[in-house]
Amino acid sequence: MWADLLKKISGWQRPEPPVYDLRTIRVPRLAGRALKLMAMLLELPGFRGWLRPILLSQVGLRAFRKYRPNAGPTPLPLHPPEIPASLVPSGSPAEYEAELLKSTHQPPKEGFQPESALDFHRAYLEGRTTPLKVAQRLLDVIRNLEASAVPLHPLIEWDGENLLRQAQESTERHQQGHPAGLLDGVPVAIKDEFDLVPYPTRVGTQVLGTNAATRDSTAVSRLRKAGALLLGKANMHELGMGVTGFNPHHGIARNPYDPERYPGGSSSGPAVAVAVGLCPVALGADGGGSIRIPAALCGIFGLKATWGRVSSAGQFPLAWSVKHAGPLAATLSDLALAYGVIAGADENDPWTLRQPEVDLPRPEPKLPDGLCIGVFVPWFEHTKPEVFRVCLGAVEMLQELGLERKEVEFRGLESARLAHLVSIVSEMLSANTPHFRRKSRFGRDIRINLSLAQHLTATDYVKAQQVRTEVMTALSGVFEEVDLLVTPTTARTAPPILADVAAAGESDLTVQDELMRFVAPFNLTGHPALSVPCGYDPQGLPVGLQLIGRPWEEALLLRVGAAFEAKVARTSPMLHHTLLSG
Repeated sequence: MWADLLKKISGWQRPEPPVYDLRTIRVPRLAGRALKLMAMLLELPGFRGWLRPILLSQVGLRAFRKYRPNAGPTPLPLHPPEIPASLVPSGSPAEYEAELLKSTHQPPKEGFQPESALDFHRAYLEGRTTPLKVAQRLLDVIRNLEASAVPLHPLIEWDGENLLRQAQESTERHQQGHPAGLLDGVPVAIKDEFDLVPYPTRVGTQVLGTNAATRDSTAVSRLRKAGALLLGKANMHELGMGVTGFNPHHGIARNPYDPERYPGGSSSGPAVAVAVGLCPVALGADGGGSIRIPAALCGIFGLKATWGRVSSAGQFPLAWSVKHAGPLAATLSDLALAYGVIAGADENDPWTLRQPEVDLPRPEPKLPDGLCIGVFVPWFEHTKPEVFRVCLGAVEMLQELGLERKEVEFRGLESARLAHLVSIVSEMLSANTPHFRRKSRFGRDIRINLSLAQHLTATDYVKAQQVRTEVMTALSGVFEEVDLLVTPTTARTAPPILADVAAAGESDLTVQDELMRFVAPFNLTGHPALSVPCGYDPQGLPVGLQLIGRPWEEALLLRVGAAFEAKVARTSPMLHHTLLSG
């Protein structure tokens, strides 16, 4: 009422929020004794009541509580199943496989060429090797990695006999001339967040997974049906509550480009497994960039599809409104193949039942005319200088491919950051409350995160869902102007593993902010997002570019990603193994 009166009298109106309002988080890093002390104080009744609000205000919660959204809540990022006519020629996953086999398109010959699923398939068809021989070679590589002076820790559990049995069955299918598809006999690692027979699902902890899974998750089941050689359980940041890859229970995952640096997380093991050459494909999960961040830091591809596109049945329920299952892969065609296998409706996950048919782009890289990419300049520039330079060059490459570039505005990124934070930690706390009674068995960074989550309220959570509505509306407006939104995947390259983390771990919210800055909004909105390797910093560390599309338009992302892949020369990691020529 008062606002309306003032407006009539003096022309006063509520000020518009700034176009770009995203904060840079600067919070002191904790490790060693300081980390232990903070974890203890946050759990003590006499201290936690005043300490938790102070720490949460440092990341913006006080300002978030003052914010007044002008929308109703959207508890799940559901999108209507209808999509406009495809902007690129596409077909079914089966048609994609057939055309990929016939395609004359090959990645650029200069630079690093990782082994792809197509390479494995052709080697089997031509009789140059068999899945059984590949599995035997693979077991030797895994053992050597584990015995090395600085182990990378891509896997936390594997069974040689189980792998050889799968490989023998695949070999027989190939010998009979009836492979299940292009992934038959191709090694695939599975993040320790998915049920995979005969392993327990520990979610990177010492607390969960006391019993072996008796049934595969839907995504794993579909990979198994496609003939993939399921290696075992891949490492992850404990409970998925971090984005570096630190794990005090199963070993720190390390980056194959520099073993003294993190690979990113929380799908750290899957990314390391692909980058080091154990497999061309891995299954990961993404609640706040957990596929795209490690893909970027390890120089590989990662896809977070539209929310509800890939079943979460048999996946540990960490954060139901922001989590997405998806593939990480050595090449774009590997990524598309794996996505085509795991995507689609599943009666065991009702949120997947209302979706369009899964389609994949034609394998040829030439793009149709008229595609437009959007760049929100102040957000794009909010990076380390070396990342900005590489990603700016990547945008210029996209323009050389014929894409028009347009500057756009994407308002509300600070409230989106906080809404995602409130949503994911609240849901993770809810999922783990029964296990938090044994908090001494969690890593100290996880104990701090779960302790802070206990200070959040139902009002905070509802407000976060109201903000989700606002952000989804804002992003819909962006996609009325452009076909794709483009950002760096991360604001920095792989962070170093400092010496003081060995004893108790670390909590570094500044690094976490730099790694999550561009990815988390699309977990909140459920839009599909793809990370592609686009170059390297002066130290030779990979940089990723993120492409974001309209709901259900994964085919467009994959098509543009394939065209971009053909222009980028890649560099081999410091540590890399081959399975077909080893």
